[in-house]
Amino acid sequence: MSARTTPLEAAHRDAGAVFTDFGGWQMPLKYANDVAEHHAVRRSAGLFDLSHMGEVAVEGPDAARFLDAALVSRMSALAPGRAKYSIIVDEAGRVLDDLITYRLAEDRFLVVPNAANTPVVLEALSARAEGFDVRVEDRTEQTALVAVQGPAALDVLLAAGCADPEAVRELRYYACVPTEVAGVPALVARTGYTGEDGFELYVAPEHARTVWDALLAAGEERGVVPAGLAARDSLRLEAGMPLYGHELGTGITPFEAGLGRLVEAALRTKEDFVGRAALEAQAATPPERVLVGLRGLSRRPLRAGNSVLAGEEVVGEVTSGVPSPTLGHPVAMALLRPGALDADAPLEADVRGRRAPVEVVELPFYRRA
Repeated sequence: MSARTTPLEAAHRDAGAVFTDFGGWQMPLKYANDVAEHHAVRRSAGLFDLSHMGEVAVEGPDAARFLDAALVSRMSALAPGRAKYSIIVDEAGRVLDDLITYRLAEDRFLVVPNAANTPVVLEALSARAEGFDVRVEDRTEQTALVAVQGPAALDVLLAAGCADPEAVRELRYYACVPTEVAGVPALVARTGYTGEDGFELYVAPEHARTVWDALLAAGEERGVVPAGLAARDSLRLEAGMPLYGHELGTGITPFEAGLGRLVEAALRTKEDFVGRAALEAQAATPPERVLVGLRGLSRRPLRAGNSVLAGEEVVGEVTSGVPSPTLGHPVAMALLRPGALDADAPLEADVRGRRAPVEVVELPFYRRA
């Protein structure tokens, strides 16, 4: 089966993108230079096509009550216009995906799963909807998603033309507002995956190129450039943000992945939800591994799958790693046995048969001013 394409494929080809298959979609990996794209986001802003992400509408009188039962976090506590990061697990407490849920109105929500996991999340939500007065509908094909991220993101978005600039200017983090951008209807959310301020714009596919071109034109004098998945990965890793299939997955418990507080909040505030009993059992048992940040002490880049050693003992594995363009040294996240943090021997990563010294550091590696 050939990879799916986004409504902005022609724009990416016009910009000279190098493509890759990601989650079953043909996506821009980079344009001229992924490191330059990374720096543009940190210093000014970058423009991302995120139309591969899933969009699942949950609507009806029982929408809030249903999501409380279907997801880990308490979505009924969200006010309209706000969003929440959470996870969806199965009955065994295994993480099926991490996702963002927006409450658009009292009885309307938008759930945004990762691209490759959209079918899994859609199937789980549909199955869990039995007995609730709610409609679960896949709207991925009817939705394009464009993100502008970086310290200049607000200025660029306003310069592109917003019907309600004051509402956009006052938008809080993890909040959203319906408005018009560049003359087309858009749901504008102050969310992102880069560690910078930024906005994600949900628009109809036929309007995606209009919004994309308007944002690029508005940001031209500010050094705004289109950015691909390579820059998106290095940005999110510097910001200590997990990626499903690396720091999250069915074989990694939420407590191992550093999401224990999210789960504990749900256990305190909700009587029942899918996976509750399994998560209670996990909460009562110390995790076998912990997610940590690693700083590379040599120039050798760390990569997912590298073993982490204390002397001759393997004590963990790197889940994601890159040479950090912002910090100038390798960074990685890794799952380590808790005892490794107190090991007498210094930690090293096995990089293609050669040892690279590392040290455990606090996450995130980068935090914007």
